[in-house]
Amino acid sequence: MRSMPTPDDSSYLDSVRGQVPLYDALQDAAVAAVPFGPARVLELGTGTGETASRLLGRFPDARVTGLDSDADMLFKAREIVDEVSLARMEDPLPDGPWDLVLSVLSVHRLTDEQKQTLFRRVREQSRALVIGDFVALGEDRGETQVPGTAYPDTAEELAGWCGGEVVWQDDDLVVIVADYR
Repeated sequence: MRSMPTPDDSSYLDSVRGQVPLYDALQDAAVAAVPFGPARVLELGTGTGETASRLLGRFPDARVTGLDSDADMLFKAREIVDEVSLARMEDPLPDGPWDLVLSVLSVHRLTDEQKQTLFRRVREQSRALVIGDFVALGEDRGETQVPGTAYPDTAEELAGWCGGEVVWQDDDLVVIVADYR
């Protein structure tokens, strides 16, 4: 399997788009699904800040904190987000409350138990959650378009666990919104 370029490599985004042909549609759908203008946003798995950049294009007054477990990714993201935090999604969330918790192409890396724990913590500290991610289609569990370990669940399972609803789906990609207001 081909290795991913580093975040500083100009071909990084092209590589992601090659692995996830609907990447831009997923990003656009996730940002369009944000149910209100958030002031404080926590992005889980912020990567290089691509989702945050798109979010800030729609909500320029939002303050975004990006959380990721990859220091190289955060180094790049710090150019876009207001604050970065080197942490895993399994770790305690940075101090809330948050208007919005946002995650694109990250939650599928968590086991079912880790997802359910994360969603419980998010619900306690935020007004809304938007997830854009891979899901399992029928019996096709464990197969995703990205390299590495993945634990995709069905869209219905994810939506049920976080108390949300599917607002966009194309093949094995979904956007789920949970509005806790």
